[in-house]
Amino acid sequence: MPNRLAEATSPYLLQHADNPVEWYQWGEEALQLAQERDVPILLSIGYSACHWCHVMAHESFENPQIAALMNEWFVNIKVDREERPDLDALYMLAVQVMTGQGGWPMTVLLTPDGRPFYGGTYFPPTDRGPMPGFPRVLTAIHEAWTTRRADLEGSADKVAGGLRSQFEVHHAPSAITPGVVDEAASGMATGFDRTNGGWGGAPKFPPSMSLEFLLRVWARDGGGMGAEQALRMTEFTLDHMARGGLYDQIGGGFHRYTVDAIWLVPHFEKMLYDNALLAHIYVLAWQATDDPFYQTIAEETYDWVLREMTSPEGGFYSTLDADTDGHEGRFYAWTPGEIAEVLGDEAATPVVDVLGVTAAGNFEGSNVLSIPKVEDRLRWRSVEFAGQRGLLLNARNQRTRPARDEKVLAAWNGMLLRGLALAARVFDTPRFRDAAVANASFLRDQMIVGGRLARSWKDGVASGSGFLEDYANVIDGFLMTYEATWDAQWIVLARQLADTLLSEFAQEGTLWDSGVSQEVLISRPRDATDNATPSGTSVATDALLRLAALTGDARYSEVATNLLSQYAELMTRHPQAFGRLLCAMDTAVGPSAEVVIVGDPEAEDTQALLEVLRTTYLPRVVLAGATGVVDEALAQAVPLLAERTMLDGRATAYVCRNFTCQLPTISPTTFAEQLRSAMQENA
Repeated sequence: MPNRLAEATSPYLLQHADNPVEWYQWGEEALQLAQERDVPILLSIGYSACHWCHVMAHESFENPQIAALMNEWFVNIKVDREERPDLDALYMLAVQVMTGQGGWPMTVLLTPDGRPFYGGTYFPPTDRGPMPGFPRVLTAIHEAWTTRRADLEGSADKVAGGLRSQFEVHHAPSAITPGVVDEAASGMATGFDRTNGGWGGAPKFPPSMSLEFLLRVWARDGGGMGAEQALRMTEFTLDHMARGGLYDQIGGGFHRYTVDAIWLVPHFEKMLYDNALLAHIYVLAWQATDDPFYQTIAEETYDWVLREMTSPEGGFYSTLDADTDGHEGRFYAWTPGEIAEVLGDEAATPVVDVLGVTAAGNFEGSNVLSIPKVEDRLRWRSVEFAGQRGLLLNARNQRTRPARDEKVLAAWNGMLLRGLALAARVFDTPRFRDAAVANASFLRDQMIVGGRLARSWKDGVASGSGFLEDYANVIDGFLMTYEATWDAQWIVLARQLADTLLSEFAQEGTLWDSGVSQEVLISRPRDATDNATPSGTSVATDALLRLAALTGDARYSEVATNLLSQYAELMTRHPQAFGRLLCAMDTAVGPSAEVVIVGDPEAEDTQALLEVLRTTYLPRVVLAGATGVVDEALAQAVPLLAERTMLDGRATAYVCRNFTCQLPTISPTTFAEQLRSAMQENA
C-alpha cells in the first residue's frame, strides 16, 4: 500500500510513496505525532536526481526489515530539499557541525521538537568498512534514546545553540571601495588550475559566478590582477568546460560536475540552475570576446532547455536524473561500435576522432564524448558534421531517457529567465525572446498568488511560500525581461515583489533566507555565500541595485549597500565563496550608467543603437526603453524614462549617471563614445 507520500506533488517524494517506511511529509501531522509518541524524528532529505539517494532508497527504504525498525522507533519524515531549502540549509549545517561533512541523501535524527542530535549522509544496509550499516545506526540511536536520553537532549541543545549563533552572527560594516574588488580579484588567482581551468581538483564544479566576476575585473581594466590575466583565466576555464564531458556534446547543456579534475567524466544529472548560470556566462563571454564558440555553447544550452526542460505552460522543469535503467550515465555514453552502427563505418571515423572515442573508453568501457583538440571545437558544430550530430541525437533519443523532475521552482526559473532574456537581447533571437516572455508570463500567472510568490508549481498547482532566493531571482528575471522587451509590466511586477521582499526578509539590518510569515524553525536560516547556486542575499543585492538605477528609489540601494558593507571584508578573504555578491560589489563601486533608448524597436535606427549594447560587454549598465512617447503611466513605472523624447523623430539614446544625462544622440558612434566615457572612473 502506498504511504502518505502518495499525496505529494514532489517527484522525489513520490519516488518513495511505495516504500514500506511510514513516511510523512514535513508538517504539523508528523511533528505532532512525534510529540505524542515521544520518539525521535528520522528526517531524510534528498532530491529526485540524486544518485546516492536512489541507492539508499533501494538498499534501505525498500527493505521491509529496515523499514520495520524505522516505523517502530521513529517518526519518519521525507523532505525534497528543492522544495524546502530552509530545512535543507538548517539541518545540513547541523550535519556538517556534527560530522565535518555533508551531502545527500542527508539523514538527521531530531528530538520531537526538531533539535538535531545525530546525523550523516548515505548509510549502507550493512556494515561496510568503517561505515556502519543503517540498521546498526538505528539500533544504537534507539538504545541511546531509551537509556541515555538526557545525553542526547544535551547534545541537541548544544547543536541548536550553535546553529542559532551561526545564523544570527552580524558582521561589522566596512567601506565599499574599489579596493574590495581589487583584493578579491587578487585572491581569485590563488589556487587557479592552470592546467585545466577552474579551481580545485576532483570532483570539479563549474565556477560560473567566479568567472562572471573575473569578466567584470577585465572590464574595469584589471582591478588587482591585470585585465589580460582575468580574461585568460575566464576563457581558459570556459573553453575546457565546454570541450569536456561536463558538456553534452550531442544534445547541449551541462551536467552537474565532473568526478575528475579535467572536466571529462561527469556526474550525469543535469540541473536547471547549473545550465542557467553557465549559459549566462557564455553569453557574457561572447560579448567580451566575440568568440563564436561561446555564442554556440550558450545557444545550444538554451535550445536544450526549450526542447527538453520546458512545460507546455512555459515553466522550466528542475532536473534530469543521472541514472537510466539503474546505471549512471548509460544514456550519454558511446562505444565506437555504437557510433558506427548509427552513422556507418566511413562516416563514423572522423566523428570518433573529433569526439575522442576509443575502444578502451574513458567511462566503464564506454566513452563520455568530449573534444580533446582545441581546433575541433567549432568544427564539430560546422556543416561538415551537422548530419552526423542529428543522427546521433535521434539515435540517443531512442534509448531509455533519464527521469525528469517536472516540478517548477520559482528561484531556478528566475535564474534561467535572467540569462535567456539577456541572450534574446544580445543575440537578437526571437525564439529566446518568445520563450522568455512565456516564462515570465507563467511566473506572473501561475506562481504569484495573492501578490505573494510561491516556491513550487506542478500539475497546475502552486505550493509553498517563496523564500528569499525565489523573490530575488524572479525579480532579477523580470528586470532582464523588461530590458529585452521594453514592456513596463515586468518592471512594475519586479518593484511589487521587491517591496514584498523587503517586508518579508529584511529585518535587523540584514536579509534572512526565510520570511517573517513562514514557518518558525528552531533557527532562522541565513547564508550569504554563493555555492551551487547564488545566495538569495547575493541575487537580491544585485537586483536591488539595478532596480534602484532604473527607478531612482533609494530604499533599494540603501538595503543593498548596507549588505555589501557587512560582507566586504569577508569577500576579500574568501572571494570564491562570494562570486555573485562580488558582482554586486562591482556594480556598487562603479562606475555605473543608465541607458535610455527611445524608438521603434524594429526600425533600423533603433537597431543600430541597440547593436552597440549587444556587442559590448557592459556589466554595470542598465537599459530602459520606450517605443515612442513616454506617457505619465510609463514614466511612473520607469522614472528613468521621464521626459525622454526622440530627436527629430529618430531613435535616440541617452547615457546617464545617477539620473544626470549626457546630451541625447541619434548617432551609434557618439552613443558608443558616451558609453566609454561613462565607464571611466572620473566621468
